[in-house]
Amino acid sequence: MEAADYEVLSVREQLFHERVRECIISTLLFATLYILCHIALTHFKKPAEFTTVLSPRTLTTEAPQPVDDEDATVNKIALELCTFTLAVALGAVLLLPFSIISNEVLLSLPRNYYIQWLNGSLIHGLWNLVFLFSNLSLIFLMPFAYFFTESEGFAGSRKGVLGRVYETVVMLMLLTLLVLGMVWVASAIVDNNKASRESLYDFWEYYLPYLYSCISFLGVLLLLVCTPLGLARMFSVTGKLLVKPRLLEDLEEQLYCSAFEEAALTRRICNPTSCWLPLDMELLHRQVLALQTQRVLLEKRRKASAWQRNLGYPLAMLCLLVLTGLSVLIVAIHILELLIDEAAMPRGMQDASLGQVSFSKLGSFGAVIQVVLIFYLMVSSVMGFYSSPLFRGLRPRWHDTAMTQIIGNCVCLLVLSSALPVFSRTLGLTRFDLLGDFGRFNWLGNFYIVFLYNAAFAGLTTLCLVKTFTAAVRAELIRAFGLDRLPLPVSGFPRASKKAQHQ
Repeated sequence: MEAADYEVLSVREQLFHERVRECIISTLLFATLYILCHIALTHFKKPAEFTTVLSPRTLTTEAPQPVDDEDATVNKIALELCTFTLAVALGAVLLLPFSIISNEVLLSLPRNYYIQWLNGSLIHGLWNLVFLFSNLSLIFLMPFAYFFTESEGFAGSRKGVLGRVYETVVMLMLLTLLVLGMVWVASAIVDNNKASRESLYDFWEYYLPYLYSCISFLGVLLLLVCTPLGLARMFSVTGKLLVKPRLLEDLEEQLYCSAFEEAALTRRICNPTSCWLPLDMELLHRQVLALQTQRVLLEKRRKASAWQRNLGYPLAMLCLLVLTGLSVLIVAIHILELLIDEAAMPRGMQDASLGQVSFSKLGSFGAVIQVVLIFYLMVSSVMGFYSSPLFRGLRPRWHDTAMTQIIGNCVCLLVLSSALPVFSRTLGLTRFDLLGDFGRFNWLGNFYIVFLYNAAFAGLTTLCLVKTFTAAVRAELIRAFGLDRLPLPVSGFPRASKKAQHQ
Protein backbone atom coordinates (compact mmCIF):
# COMPACT_ATOMS: atom_id res chain seq x y z
CA MET A 1 0.00 0.00 0.00
CA GLU A 2 1.12 3.53 -0.75
CA ALA A 3 1.61 6.26 1.83
CA ALA A 4 -1.57 8.04 0.69
CA ASP A 5 -3.62 4.92 1.39
CA TYR A 6 -2.14 4.63 4.86
CA GLU A 7 -2.97 8.28 5.48
CA VAL A 8 -6.60 7.79 4.35
CA LEU A 9 -6.94 4.76 6.60
CA SER A 10 -5.47 6.68 9.52
CA VAL A 11 -7.92 9.53 8.99
CA ARG A 12 -10.87 7.13 8.78
CA GLU A 13 -9.73 5.30 11.89
CA GLN A 14 -9.38 8.56 13.80
CA LEU A 15 -12.83 9.66 12.63
CA PHE A 16 -14.27 6.31 13.72
CA HIS A 17 -12.75 6.62 17.20
CA GLU A 18 -14.10 10.17 17.52
CA ARG A 19 -17.61 9.01 16.63
CA VAL A 20 -17.43 6.14 19.12
CA ARG A 21 -16.20 8.52 21.82
CA GLU A 22 -19.04 10.95 21.13
CA CYS A 23 -21.59 8.11 21.28
CA ILE A 24 -20.21 6.94 24.64
CA ILE A 25 -20.26 10.47 26.09
CA SER A 26 -23.79 11.12 24.84
CA THR A 27 -24.98 7.78 26.24
CA LEU A 28 -23.44 8.49 29.65
CA LEU A 29 -24.98 11.96 29.79
CA PHE A 30 -28.42 10.70 28.83
CA ALA A 31 -28.20 7.77 31.26
CA THR A 32 -27.43 10.21 34.08
CA LEU A 33 -30.42 12.38 33.16
CA TYR A 34 -32.63 9.30 32.85
CA ILE A 35 -31.74 8.09 36.34
CA LEU A 36 -32.40 11.51 37.87
CA CYS A 37 -35.77 11.80 36.12
CA HIS A 38 -36.74 8.26 37.15
CA ILE A 39 -36.04 9.09 40.79
CA ALA A 40 -38.10 12.27 40.51
CA LEU A 41 -41.10 10.55 38.90
CA THR A 42 -40.95 7.73 41.45
CA HIS A 43 -41.55 10.26 44.23
CA PHE A 44 -44.56 11.77 42.46
CA LYS A 45 -46.35 8.72 41.08
CA LYS A 46 -49.36 7.22 42.84
CA PRO A 47 -48.22 3.89 44.37
CA ALA A 48 -51.68 2.33 44.06
CA GLU A 49 -51.40 2.40 40.25
CA PHE A 50 -48.24 0.29 40.26
CA THR A 51 -49.12 -2.40 42.81
CA THR A 52 -49.58 -6.08 42.02
CA VAL A 53 -52.62 -8.20 42.86
CA LEU A 54 -53.05 -11.87 43.66
CA SER A 55 -54.65 -14.28 41.26
CA PRO A 56 -58.02 -15.64 42.56
CA ARG A 57 -56.89 -19.22 41.96
CA THR A 58 -53.91 -18.79 44.27
CA LEU A 59 -55.76 -17.24 47.20
CA THR A 60 -56.62 -20.66 48.68
CA THR A 61 -53.13 -22.12 48.39
CA GLU A 62 -50.59 -22.07 51.14
CA ALA A 63 -48.08 -19.92 49.26
CA PRO A 64 -49.90 -17.55 46.91
CA GLN A 65 -47.82 -16.22 44.02
CA PRO A 66 -48.17 -12.53 43.11
CA VAL A 67 -49.23 -11.85 39.54
CA ASP A 68 -48.66 -8.54 37.74
CA ASP A 69 -51.88 -6.66 37.22
CA GLU A 70 -52.56 -5.60 33.65
CA ASP A 71 -53.07 -1.96 34.58
CA ALA A 72 -49.91 -1.96 36.71
CA THR A 73 -47.87 -3.32 33.78
CA VAL A 74 -49.29 -0.71 31.43
CA ASN A 75 -48.54 2.06 33.92
CA LYS A 76 -44.97 0.85 34.35
CA ILE A 77 -44.40 0.97 30.59
CA ALA A 78 -45.98 4.45 30.40
CA LEU A 79 -43.81 5.61 33.31
CA GLU A 80 -40.66 4.57 31.46
CA LEU A 81 -41.78 6.53 28.41
CA CYS A 82 -42.46 9.54 30.63
CA THR A 83 -39.01 9.16 32.17
CA PHE A 84 -37.46 9.21 28.70
CA THR A 85 -39.44 12.33 27.78
CA LEU A 86 -38.54 14.12 31.00
CA ALA A 87 -34.86 13.27 30.46
CA VAL A 88 -35.06 14.82 26.98
CA ALA A 89 -36.69 17.91 28.49
CA LEU A 90 -33.91 18.22 31.07
CA GLY A 91 -31.35 17.78 28.30
CA ALA A 92 -32.98 20.59 26.32
CA VAL A 93 -32.71 22.86 29.37
CA LEU A 94 -28.99 22.07 29.79
CA LEU A 95 -28.24 22.28 26.07
CA LEU A 96 -27.56 25.99 25.70
CA PRO A 97 -25.76 26.47 29.07
CA PHE A 98 -23.55 23.44 28.36
CA SER A 99 -22.64 24.87 24.94
CA ILE A 100 -21.79 28.30 26.36
CA ILE A 101 -19.65 26.85 29.16
CA SER A 102 -17.90 24.49 26.73
CA ASN A 103 -16.98 27.39 24.48
CA GLU A 104 -15.46 29.32 27.41
CA VAL A 105 -13.55 26.25 28.61
CA LEU A 106 -12.06 25.73 25.15
CA LEU A 107 -11.10 29.41 25.05
CA SER A 108 -9.38 29.22 28.42
CA LEU A 109 -7.69 25.83 27.87
CA PRO A 110 -7.26 25.44 24.11
CA ARG A 111 -4.60 22.69 24.17
CA ASN A 112 -5.37 20.82 27.34
CA TYR A 113 -5.13 17.07 26.79
CA TYR A 114 -7.93 16.20 29.22
CA ILE A 115 -10.60 18.24 27.39
CA GLN A 116 -9.86 17.12 23.86
CA TRP A 117 -13.14 15.23 23.92
CA LEU A 118 -14.98 18.55 24.18
CA ASN A 119 -15.28 19.81 20.62
CA GLY A 120 -17.74 21.30 18.19
CA SER A 121 -18.70 17.94 16.74
CA LEU A 122 -19.88 16.68 20.14
CA ILE A 123 -21.92 19.84 20.84
CA HIS A 124 -23.49 19.73 17.39
CA GLY A 125 -24.35 16.07 17.86
CA LEU A 126 -26.01 16.79 21.21
CA TRP A 127 -28.18 19.49 19.62
CA ASN A 128 -29.25 17.07 16.87
CA LEU A 129 -30.02 14.33 19.40
CA VAL A 130 -32.14 16.62 21.55
CA PHE A 131 -34.04 17.79 18.46
CA LEU A 132 -34.59 14.20 17.31
CA PHE A 133 -35.69 12.89 20.71
CA SER A 134 -37.97 15.91 21.24
CA ASN A 135 -39.76 15.14 17.98
CA LEU A 136 -39.93 11.46 18.89
CA SER A 137 -41.34 12.14 22.37
CA LEU A 138 -43.90 14.78 21.38
CA ILE A 139 -45.21 13.13 18.24
CA PHE A 140 -45.01 9.41 19.07
CA LEU A 141 -44.05 8.43 22.62
CA MET A 142 -46.35 10.66 24.67
CA PRO A 143 -49.46 10.07 22.53
CA PHE A 144 -48.65 6.35 22.66
CA ALA A 145 -48.32 6.47 26.47
CA TYR A 146 -51.65 8.29 26.85
CA PHE A 147 -53.59 6.01 24.50
CA PHE A 148 -51.90 2.99 26.07
CA THR A 149 -53.09 3.89 29.57
CA GLU A 150 -56.62 4.65 28.34
CA SER A 151 -56.98 1.62 26.04
CA GLU A 152 -58.86 -1.56 26.93
CA GLY A 153 -58.38 -3.63 23.77
CA PHE A 154 -60.73 -4.12 20.85
CA ALA A 155 -64.13 -5.64 21.50
CA GLY A 156 -64.04 -9.41 21.01
CA SER A 157 -60.25 -9.63 21.13
CA ARG A 158 -58.24 -11.38 23.82
CA LYS A 159 -57.71 -9.21 26.88
CA GLY A 160 -54.18 -8.40 27.90
CA VAL A 161 -51.32 -5.99 27.32
CA LEU A 162 -50.91 -7.10 23.70
CA GLY A 163 -54.53 -6.25 22.92
CA ARG A 164 -53.97 -2.78 24.36
CA VAL A 165 -50.87 -2.38 22.20
CA TYR A 166 -52.87 -3.17 19.05
CA GLU A 167 -55.54 -0.63 19.91
CA THR A 168 -52.94 2.01 20.81
CA VAL A 169 -51.06 1.53 17.53
CA VAL A 170 -54.27 1.92 15.53
CA MET A 171 -55.24 5.06 17.44
CA LEU A 172 -51.74 6.49 16.97
CA MET A 173 -51.85 5.86 13.22
CA LEU A 174 -55.22 7.60 12.95
CA LEU A 175 -53.89 10.54 14.99
CA THR A 176 -50.80 10.76 12.77
CA LEU A 177 -52.93 10.89 9.63
CA LEU A 178 -55.12 13.58 11.21
CA VAL A 179 -52.14 15.74 12.19
CA LEU A 180 -50.51 15.22 8.78
CA GLY A 181 -53.65 16.42 7.05
CA MET A 182 -54.05 19.44 9.34
CA VAL A 183 -50.43 20.53 8.85
CA TRP A 184 -50.65 20.02 5.09
CA VAL A 185 -53.79 22.17 4.91
CA ALA A 186 -52.26 24.82 7.18
CA SER A 187 -49.14 24.97 5.01
CA ALA A 188 -51.27 25.32 1.87
CA ILE A 189 -53.24 28.18 3.45
CA VAL A 190 -50.26 30.06 4.87
CA ASP A 191 -47.92 29.58 1.90
CA ASN A 192 -49.94 28.87 -1.25
CA ASN A 193 -46.97 27.50 -3.14
CA LYS A 194 -46.72 24.18 -4.91
CA ALA A 195 -43.14 23.63 -3.76
CA SER A 196 -44.07 24.11 -0.11
CA ARG A 197 -46.96 21.64 -0.39
CA GLU A 198 -44.79 19.07 -2.12
CA SER A 199 -42.12 19.45 0.53
CA LEU A 200 -44.51 18.02 3.11
CA TYR A 201 -44.42 14.71 1.26
CA ASP A 202 -40.85 14.36 2.49
CA PHE A 203 -41.70 13.21 6.00
CA TRP A 204 -38.25 13.35 7.57
CA GLU A 205 -36.61 16.39 5.99
CA TYR A 206 -39.55 18.80 5.95
CA TYR A 207 -42.60 17.52 7.78
CA LEU A 208 -41.07 16.87 11.20
CA PRO A 209 -39.06 20.14 11.29
CA TYR A 210 -42.15 22.04 10.12
CA LEU A 211 -44.37 20.43 12.75
CA TYR A 212 -41.74 20.95 15.43
CA SER A 213 -41.44 24.58 14.33
CA CYS A 214 -45.14 25.04 15.06
CA ILE A 215 -44.80 23.32 18.44
CA SER A 216 -41.73 25.40 19.28
CA PHE A 217 -43.58 28.58 18.37
CA LEU A 218 -46.40 27.60 20.74
CA GLY A 219 -43.79 26.86 23.41
CA VAL A 220 -42.16 30.26 22.91
CA LEU A 221 -45.56 31.95 23.23
CA LEU A 222 -46.22 29.94 26.39
CA LEU A 223 -42.88 31.09 27.79
CA LEU A 224 -43.82 34.66 26.95
CA VAL A 225 -46.92 34.37 29.13
CA CYS A 226 -45.56 32.19 31.95
CA THR A 227 -42.15 33.80 32.50
CA PRO A 228 -43.41 37.25 33.61
CA LEU A 229 -45.92 35.56 35.92
CA GLY A 230 -43.17 33.36 37.33
CA LEU A 231 -40.80 36.29 37.84
CA ALA A 232 -43.45 38.03 39.91
CA ARG A 233 -44.30 34.81 41.73
CA MET A 234 -40.66 34.21 42.71
CA PHE A 235 -40.75 37.03 45.25
CA SER A 236 -43.79 35.69 47.11
CA VAL A 237 -42.49 32.10 47.10
CA THR A 238 -39.11 33.22 48.42
CA GLY A 239 -40.86 35.19 51.14
CA LYS A 240 -42.71 32.06 52.25
CA LEU A 241 -39.62 29.86 52.29
CA LEU A 242 -37.29 32.25 54.11
CA VAL A 243 -37.65 33.80 57.55
CA LYS A 244 -38.55 37.47 57.32
CA PRO A 245 -37.24 40.16 59.67
CA ARG A 246 -39.36 40.91 62.74
CA LEU A 247 -40.49 44.19 61.19
CA LEU A 248 -42.26 42.26 58.40
CA GLU A 249 -43.41 39.18 60.30
CA ASP A 250 -44.75 38.53 63.81
CA LEU A 251 -44.21 34.81 64.42
CA GLU A 252 -45.41 34.94 68.01
CA GLU A 253 -48.81 36.17 66.94
CA GLN A 254 -49.05 33.56 64.18
CA LEU A 255 -48.17 30.81 66.67
CA TYR A 256 -50.79 32.07 69.12
CA CYS A 257 -53.48 32.18 66.43
CA SER A 258 -52.55 28.72 65.16
CA ALA A 259 -52.68 27.22 68.67
CA PHE A 260 -56.01 28.96 69.36
CA GLU A 261 -57.58 27.63 66.14
CA GLU A 262 -56.24 24.13 66.81
CA ALA A 263 -57.70 24.15 70.34
CA ALA A 264 -61.07 25.33 69.03
CA LEU A 265 -61.19 22.59 66.39
CA THR A 266 -60.11 19.93 68.89
CA ARG A 267 -62.85 21.02 71.31
CA ARG A 268 -65.39 20.83 68.50
CA ILE A 269 -64.26 17.29 67.59
CA CYS A 270 -64.42 16.11 71.21
CA ASN A 271 -67.91 17.61 71.76
CA PRO A 272 -69.78 17.24 68.47
CA THR A 273 -73.18 17.51 70.20
CA SER A 274 -72.48 21.03 71.44
CA CYS A 275 -73.18 22.43 67.97
CA TRP A 276 -76.65 22.17 66.43
CA LEU A 277 -75.20 22.13 62.90
CA PRO A 278 -74.01 18.81 61.35
CA LEU A 279 -70.22 18.53 61.43
CA ASP A 280 -67.94 16.98 58.86
CA MET A 281 -65.53 15.12 61.14
CA GLU A 282 -63.17 14.14 58.32
CA LEU A 283 -62.82 17.78 57.27
CA LEU A 284 -62.19 18.83 60.88
CA HIS A 285 -59.46 16.21 61.28
CA ARG A 286 -57.76 17.42 58.08
CA GLN A 287 -57.89 21.00 59.34
CA VAL A 288 -56.33 19.98 62.65
CA LEU A 289 -53.51 18.15 60.88
CA ALA A 290 -52.90 21.17 58.65
CA LEU A 291 -52.74 23.47 61.67
CA GLN A 292 -50.32 21.13 63.45
CA THR A 293 -48.06 21.06 60.41
CA GLN A 294 -48.24 24.84 60.17
CA ARG A 295 -47.38 25.20 63.86
CA VAL A 296 -44.31 22.95 63.48
CA LEU A 297 -43.09 25.06 60.57
CA LEU A 298 -43.66 28.25 62.54
CA GLU A 299 -41.66 26.82 65.45
CA LYS A 300 -38.74 26.11 63.12
CA ARG A 301 -38.95 29.60 61.69
CA ARG A 302 -38.98 31.11 65.18
CA LYS A 303 -35.78 29.24 66.08
CA ALA A 304 -33.94 30.70 63.09
CA SER A 305 -30.81 32.70 63.87
CA ALA A 306 -30.54 36.46 63.58
CA TRP A 307 -28.31 36.07 60.52
CA GLN A 308 -30.95 34.06 58.69
CA ARG A 309 -33.67 36.46 59.71
CA ASN A 310 -31.98 39.80 59.08
CA LEU A 311 -29.53 38.90 56.30
CA GLY A 312 -30.89 35.91 54.34
CA TYR A 313 -34.25 37.39 53.37
CA PRO A 314 -32.92 40.81 52.20
CA LEU A 315 -30.09 39.19 50.22
CA ALA A 316 -32.44 36.74 48.51
CA MET A 317 -34.85 39.51 47.56
CA LEU A 318 -31.96 41.64 46.33
CA CYS A 319 -30.63 38.79 44.15
CA LEU A 320 -34.06 38.21 42.63
CA LEU A 321 -34.48 41.91 41.95
CA VAL A 322 -31.02 42.17 40.34
CA LEU A 323 -31.55 39.11 38.13
CA THR A 324 -34.97 40.26 37.01
CA GLY A 325 -33.80 43.82 36.36
CA LEU A 326 -30.79 42.53 34.45
CA SER A 327 -33.03 40.37 32.27
CA VAL A 328 -35.27 43.31 31.40
CA LEU A 329 -32.21 45.50 30.73
CA ILE A 330 -30.67 42.96 28.35
CA VAL A 331 -33.95 42.61 26.46
CA ALA A 332 -34.27 46.41 26.20
CA ILE A 333 -30.74 46.67 24.79
CA HIS A 334 -31.53 43.86 22.36
CA ILE A 335 -34.60 45.77 21.14
CA LEU A 336 -32.36 48.73 20.28
CA GLU A 337 -29.89 46.42 18.53
CA LEU A 338 -32.69 44.97 16.42
CA LEU A 339 -33.50 48.45 15.17
CA ILE A 340 -29.87 49.23 14.34
CA ASP A 341 -28.07 46.00 13.41
CA GLU A 342 -29.48 43.14 11.37
CA ALA A 343 -26.95 40.74 12.94
CA ALA A 344 -28.95 40.86 16.18
CA MET A 345 -31.64 38.68 14.59
CA PRO A 346 -31.62 35.04 15.75
CA ARG A 347 -30.26 32.67 13.16
CA GLY A 348 -29.00 29.14 12.81
CA MET A 349 -25.41 27.94 12.65
CA GLN A 350 -24.54 24.73 10.83
CA ASP A 351 -20.90 24.53 11.91
CA ALA A 352 -20.23 24.61 15.65
CA SER A 353 -16.87 26.42 15.68
CA LEU A 354 -16.20 26.49 19.40
CA GLY A 355 -13.16 27.83 21.19
CA GLN A 356 -12.49 30.69 18.77
CA VAL A 357 -14.33 33.68 20.17
CA SER A 358 -16.40 34.38 23.28
CA PHE A 359 -20.13 34.86 22.81
CA SER A 360 -20.19 37.53 25.51
CA LYS A 361 -18.56 40.95 25.53
CA LEU A 362 -17.59 40.43 29.17
CA GLY A 363 -15.78 37.17 28.50
CA SER A 364 -16.11 34.31 30.95
CA PHE A 365 -17.89 36.49 33.51
CA GLY A 366 -20.53 37.43 30.95
CA ALA A 367 -20.93 33.76 29.97
CA VAL A 368 -21.59 32.84 33.61
CA ILE A 369 -24.20 35.61 33.81
CA GLN A 370 -25.86 34.28 30.66
CA VAL A 371 -26.05 30.76 32.09
CA VAL A 372 -27.47 32.02 35.40
CA LEU A 373 -30.10 34.10 33.60
CA ILE A 374 -31.13 31.17 31.38
CA PHE A 375 -31.64 28.89 34.40
CA TYR A 376 -33.40 31.67 36.31
CA LEU A 377 -35.86 32.34 33.51
CA MET A 378 -36.51 28.62 33.06
CA VAL A 379 -37.31 28.17 36.76
CA SER A 380 -39.50 31.28 36.63
CA SER A 381 -41.37 30.01 33.58
CA VAL A 382 -42.10 26.66 35.26
CA MET A 383 -43.29 28.44 38.39
CA GLY A 384 -45.47 30.77 36.34
CA PHE A 385 -46.83 27.82 34.37
CA TYR A 386 -48.01 26.00 37.48
CA SER A 387 -49.27 29.24 39.05
CA SER A 388 -51.50 30.15 36.12
CA PRO A 389 -55.21 29.39 36.59
CA LEU A 390 -55.34 27.36 33.39
CA PHE A 391 -52.61 24.85 34.40
CA ARG A 392 -52.90 24.97 38.18
CA GLY A 393 -54.80 21.68 38.25
CA LEU A 394 -51.91 19.97 36.44
CA ARG A 395 -49.53 20.58 39.35
CA PRO A 396 -48.00 17.27 40.53
CA ARG A 397 -48.55 16.11 44.11
CA TRP A 398 -46.18 14.08 46.24
CA HIS A 399 -47.05 10.36 45.88
CA ASP A 400 -50.52 11.34 44.61
CA THR A 401 -50.14 12.08 40.89
CA ALA A 402 -52.17 10.01 38.45
CA MET A 403 -50.50 8.50 35.40
CA THR A 404 -52.39 10.68 32.92
CA GLN A 405 -51.39 13.73 34.94
CA ILE A 406 -47.73 12.67 34.81
CA ILE A 407 -48.00 12.36 31.02
CA GLY A 408 -49.50 15.85 30.78
CA ASN A 409 -46.74 17.30 32.95
CA CYS A 410 -44.01 15.66 30.87
CA VAL A 411 -45.51 16.98 27.64
CA CYS A 412 -45.81 20.53 28.98
CA LEU A 413 -42.30 20.52 30.43
CA LEU A 414 -40.88 19.21 27.16
CA VAL A 415 -42.65 21.94 25.17
CA LEU A 416 -41.31 24.62 27.54
CA SER A 417 -37.76 23.26 27.72
CA SER A 418 -37.39 22.58 23.99
CA ALA A 419 -38.39 26.20 23.31
CA LEU A 420 -35.85 27.54 25.84
CA PRO A 421 -32.87 27.80 23.40
CA VAL A 422 -35.01 29.65 20.86
CA PHE A 423 -36.50 31.79 23.66
CA SER A 424 -33.06 32.76 25.00
CA ARG A 425 -31.63 33.60 21.57
CA THR A 426 -34.73 35.55 20.51
CA LEU A 427 -34.52 37.76 23.62
CA GLY A 428 -30.79 38.32 23.14
CA LEU A 429 -29.79 36.70 26.43
CA THR A 430 -26.90 35.05 24.59
CA ARG A 431 -25.06 35.43 21.29
CA PHE A 432 -24.71 31.70 20.84
CA ASP A 433 -26.47 30.92 17.57
CA LEU A 434 -28.86 27.99 17.29
CA LEU A 435 -27.33 24.75 16.04
CA GLY A 436 -28.81 22.07 13.81
CA ASP A 437 -32.52 22.10 13.08
CA PHE A 438 -33.22 24.56 15.89
CA GLY A 439 -32.14 27.35 13.54
CA ARG A 440 -34.37 26.22 10.66
CA PHE A 441 -37.59 27.63 12.08
CA ASN A 442 -39.28 29.86 9.53
CA TRP A 443 -40.53 32.53 11.93
CA LEU A 444 -37.02 33.29 13.29
CA GLY A 445 -36.26 35.38 10.21
CA ASN A 446 -39.35 37.58 10.60
CA PHE A 447 -38.25 40.92 12.03
CA TYR A 448 -41.72 41.98 13.17
CA ILE A 449 -42.34 38.77 15.13
CA VAL A 450 -38.96 38.97 16.88
CA PHE A 451 -39.28 42.68 17.64
CA LEU A 452 -42.83 42.44 18.98
CA TYR A 453 -41.87 39.40 21.04
CA ASN A 454 -39.03 41.30 22.74
CA ALA A 455 -41.20 44.34 23.35
CA ALA A 456 -44.01 42.22 24.78
CA PHE A 457 -41.66 40.38 27.14
CA ALA A 458 -40.10 43.60 28.45
CA GLY A 459 -43.49 45.25 28.90
CA LEU A 460 -45.21 42.30 30.59
CA THR A 461 -42.28 41.63 32.91
CA THR A 462 -42.04 45.27 33.97
CA LEU A 463 -45.80 45.49 34.53
CA CYS A 464 -45.94 42.30 36.62
CA LEU A 465 -42.95 43.31 38.71
CA VAL A 466 -44.16 46.83 39.43
CA LYS A 467 -47.62 45.61 40.37
CA THR A 468 -46.43 42.66 42.47
CA PHE A 469 -43.53 44.43 44.19
CA THR A 470 -45.48 47.53 45.14
CA ALA A 471 -48.47 45.49 46.32
CA ALA A 472 -46.22 43.17 48.36
CA VAL A 473 -44.37 46.03 50.01
CA ARG A 474 -47.60 47.85 50.76
CA ALA A 475 -49.21 44.71 52.22
CA GLU A 476 -46.17 43.90 54.38
CA LEU A 477 -46.01 47.43 55.78
CA ILE A 478 -49.73 47.45 56.54
CA ARG A 479 -49.48 44.08 58.26
CA ALA A 480 -46.35 45.12 60.19
CA PHE A 481 -48.01 48.22 61.62
CA GLY A 482 -51.26 46.36 62.36
CA LEU A 483 -53.39 48.50 60.06
CA ASP A 484 -55.12 45.41 58.66
CA ARG A 485 -56.95 44.97 61.99
CA LEU A 486 -58.51 48.41 61.89
CA PRO A 487 -62.25 48.59 61.16
CA LEU A 488 -61.47 51.08 58.38
CA PRO A 489 -60.95 49.61 54.91
CA VAL A 490 -57.42 50.02 53.60
CA SER A 491 -56.92 50.47 49.86
CA GLY A 492 -55.10 47.59 48.20
CA PHE A 493 -55.34 45.29 51.23
CA PRO A 494 -58.13 42.88 52.16
CA ARG A 495 -60.11 44.03 55.18
CA ALA A 496 -60.02 41.76 58.20
CA SER A 497 -63.20 39.79 58.81
CA LYS A 498 -65.50 40.51 61.75
CA LYS A 499 -64.70 37.15 63.27
CA ALA A 500 -60.98 37.91 63.29
CA GLN A 501 -61.64 41.37 64.77
CA HIS A 502 -63.67 39.93 67.69
CA GLN A 503 -60.93 37.41 68.39
